[in-house]
Amino acid sequence: MSDTFKAILISRDEDKKQSVAVTEISDADLMEGDVTVAVDATTVNYKDGLAITGKSPVVRRFPMVPGVDFAGTVLSSSHPDWKEGDKVVLNGWGLGETHLGAYAAKARVKGDWLVPLPEGMSARTAMAIGTAGYTAMLSVMALERHGITPDRGPMIVTGAAGGVGSVAISLLSKLGYHVIASTGRPAESTYLHDLGAAEIIAREELSGLAKPLNKERWAGGVDSVGSHTLANVLSMTSYGGAIAACGLAQGMDLPATVAPFILRGVSLLGIDSVMAPKALRLEAWQRLGTDLDHAKLEALSTPIGFDDIIQAAHDIVEGKIRGRVVVEM
Repeated sequence: MSDTFKAILISRDEDKKQSVAVTEISDADLMEGDVTVAVDATTVNYKDGLAITGKSPVVRRFPMVPGVDFAGTVLSSSHPDWKEGDKVVLNGWGLGETHLGAYAAKARVKGDWLVPLPEGMSARTAMAIGTAGYTAMLSVMALERHGITPDRGPMIVTGAAGGVGSVAISLLSKLGYHVIASTGRPAESTYLHDLGAAEIIAREELSGLAKPLNKERWAGGVDSVGSHTLANVLSMTSYGGAIAACGLAQGMDLPATVAPFILRGVSLLGIDSVMAPKALRLEAWQRLGTDLDHAKLEALSTPIGFDDIIQAAHDIVEGKIRGRVVVEM
């Protein structure tokens, strides 16, 4: 058996021009870590799209194997928690940014970064969830901790046809919330209703300049868009409500005022999936095993092969992908 294996590699020349290629690397090229994992499945998140296209400075070390999450099987371990054959999941911790990532047959990582693959869940299902779905679960957990229960009123989900949005709708509807989905893709309404959205509104309703305060429309929500959209969402959140912010598809800016916070007691809950502590990760993955309708998950995921990753990265940044993409290695 060859001691090299396929990987996608992002490189940068002296003029800081980025290039991406499928290449062969070996175990010797992998970075430090106490667990080596065979990557069984991975996915293409919006962040992976930004890394491969170079549209945002996601990658902070070159050359870099992109891919911010994987599900896999432990090949070797000197970490006390893991042994050969264990099934594991990794999200974040700088994977695909500062540490060689998932778009290779193997990854060497720190055992502290890993969580067990939930009982009865396949690697493919875990990556149909992926960082997008795990982020959606962290967002829902934050809203619950803030006391935003289904009886408080409707929930808004922006970027509804994307990975975070799709899983957030599925989770919230299964937990009994009335979900309003905001999308720029009217053709996706059947898909969004099937996931559990009770109402669908056009992206344009939220993407323009926001008033300091607007009519109260929802008790809470999950926003993966940022910028004017988040400003509008906050201006329409009812008294004592909360919005979980976890993305920046429209932009990193927040052209809002303090009015929703000081006049309506609205809270903005920041969601970080990359460095989230292990206890939160374990809870999120356990709940993804029980609170997510896995039949719906199949409907929102598209399987692709390793050779399709680069094209999928371009497609996701251009808004051409709905739901989740699963890469079966």
